Amino acid sequence: MSKRNSQAAKSAARERLRIEREKQAKKDKARRQLIVAGSVVGVLAIAGGVGFAVVKANEPGYWEKAADQKLVKPANTSGAQGTTVVIGKDDAAKTLKIYEDPRCPVCASFEQNVGETIDQDLKDGKYKLQFVGASFLDRGLGGEGSKNALSALGAALNVSDEAFMAYKSALFSVENHPEESKDEFAKDSKLIEIANQVPELKGNSAFKKDVENGTYDKWALEMSKVFDDNKDGVEGTPSLVMDGKKVTAEGSDNAPQTPEQFNAAVDKALKG
Repeated sequence: MSKRNSQAAKSAARERLRIEREKQAKKDKARRQLIVAGSVVGVLAIAGGVGFAVVKANEPGYWEKAADQKLVKPANTSGAQGTTVVIGKDDAAKTLKIYEDPRCPVCASFEQNVGETIDQDLKDGKYKLQFVGASFLDRGLGGEGSKNALSALGAALNVSDEAFMAYKSALFSVENHPEESKDEFAKDSKLIEIANQVPELKGNSAFKKDVENGTYDKWALEMSKVFDDNKDGVEGTPSLVMDGKKVTAEGSDNAPQTPEQFNAAVDKALKG
């Protein structure tokens, strides 16, 4: 090969190399731009995701929203908020006030042991019964079963006093009452299933609709406030009060847990 041809070949090779380097440089620049753009999009997406998560976290929960609902008061109630629930004969001289939380296991035990005695006393006109529902266990344990069950009790009360008492008994029964830590009453399906054990509520489409629609959710919250703001000095459930005084088992600060203890305590309160 001549010197001239050799030099030309080298020049051509250098030119090809220069062109390839320029192409590669352009590719590298484009790739860096894409990476930067992708990073920006990723940061924006993360920021947007975090922002969305913060907004969702700060949104009020269902029961917080329920507090702003229009209040629907069940039938067979009185008082400005419909939270005065009194069962029994009008001519009964005195009223026994009972405080209960639907999730409370001690309330369940009380109802299982003393419920029939109370039912008979109401039939006999021995006293009237005023029910005050609580939901403090939802706060203590987490969940919404107490509030949801109170709402369902409101739906039962809207049917009749008798349906309310029978449904309350069914909720607290051995067969139906869940362990304190299990939030079974948060499920509408569970509350409706139990209601089907009560003749007046079995297949009752209006009751079912009220439970599923949360018709009395706001009422349940108002009822809970009655417990929280009570002036009887009651802090737990079950608690009994007559004439502003606690009705307790002899030698105890707790509600009586047997028919014998209950009769003795109530008879003493009726005389006092």
